[in-house]
Amino acid sequence: MVKVSEFDQKVHALCSQVPKGKVTTYGSIAKCLGCCPRAVGGALRRNPFAPVVPCHRVVSTTRSLGGFLGKSDVNCSELKKKRKMLEEEGVKFDETEKVDSSCMFFFQTTNPELE
Repeated sequence: MVKVSEFDQKVHALCSQVPKGKVTTYGSIAKCLGCCPRAVGGALRRNPFAPVVPCHRVVSTTRSLGGFLGKSDVNCSELKKKRKMLEEEGVKFDETEKVDSSCMFFFQTTNPELE
């Protein structure tokens, strides 16, 4: 049995709401949980349920790929794999190599304590 913290479970639950062909951001998940984007990245880096929990569908606020499998060098094989996975699901990229804005997913709820 895999032990996952309560925080990681919340991150995974939100990440699992992102449909194929769409992405969300570390910041968007963080806003929902009232935490910082780096904490979200850490939870996704520890994700033992990929690709069932689709951590590859989370990108940076700038719509660049961000990180994947603990790597963030834009030329690394991990980020090339992340991009390929996203493209296979229908995510489009613009001429600057960022996720096309039409592929962004936005959560309907946020943390009420932040509003």
